[in-house]
Amino acid sequence: MSIPNEALQKLLQEIEQKATFSQQQIGIVKAQIAAKNRESRLLQLTSSEVSSLPKDTNVYEGVGKMFVLNPTNEIKDRLSSEAEELKSDMSNLEKKLHYLETTFKNSRDHLEQLFSSGRV
Repeated sequence: MSIPNEALQKLLQEIEQKATFSQQQIGIVKAQIAAKNRESRLLQLTSSEVSSLPKDTNVYEGVGKMFVLNPTNEIKDRLSSEAEELKSDMSNLEKKLHYLETTFKNSRDHLEQLFSSGRV
């Protein structure tokens, strides 16, 4: 059974568009992962600095153009909750990256199959 040329061209175009879209999204997701890694590292460094301070140390946190006095345990709690959020975000981004890479690979495989079968 032979596929008509118009349908074949349309199929080829759809597969190519999907591959291109996946490749663009892979670049975006990798950039987001890199940004989250930097943010995570900054949280780790901040947390280690706050942990090294004595208990009764005054800690000021920047809020806009002013600074607010916060207890160290409150800052530690906020940092740990932000770290948990980052872990969740990283996990979701890794899943999305895996899906996009699989989609891209499958699209390329389909294109190769079409070309190798001599239909195009």
